[in-house]
Amino acid sequence: MPKLLKRILVALLAIGIAGVFAFQWMKRNTKKHSPEETYTYYAGDFNLSVTYCRPYKKGRAIFGELVPYGKVWRTGANEATVLKVNEDISFDGKPVKAGTYTLWSMPGAKQWEVYLNSGMYSWGVDFDGNAQRDPQKDVAVAKVPVTLLPETVEQFTITVNDEGTDLILQWDDVLIAVPFTH
Repeated sequence: MPKLLKRILVALLAIGIAGVFAFQWMKRNTKKHSPEETYTYYAGDFNLSVTYCRPYKKGRAIFGELVPYGKVWRTGANEATVLKVNEDISFDGKPVKAGTYTLWSMPGAKQWEVYLNSGMYSWGVDFDGNAQRDPQKDVAVAKVPVTLLPETVEQFTITVNDEGTDLILQWDDVLIAVPFTH
């Protein structure tokens, strides 16, 4: 093998290795600002888990500004938010099979649309900042009203209410409750 070809191959290998390390470093550092969390809800044999990254408000105007109205949002930061259920559910009255889905939303001032999507997406947005969600893979869409909170929620949070009947999204002064049954 000629010397020039060996040098080119070694240089390409070094660039590839450096790229992998740079990507891992970037991923780890972005999660400092929006840490990843998995929330799990159990009710008997049923369990629902949501893995998402939790950005902070940090004095910013959130809905209608940082997260624009009328534009699909990955419902968190960094990677697309992933929701898993081990049994069939009804998501705002629409049947959904047990499985793994991505969770997307389109915020509005008075109402949100929340989507369960069968596609899996690595980062959640493309280089233009647009959601990677393929609408043809939506398995359920919920249209839910906005509830304004009396106090600010500093860090984006996803939970299930005490009754186990609503998936709750909270951030800033907004609460969204998506009805589900199992």
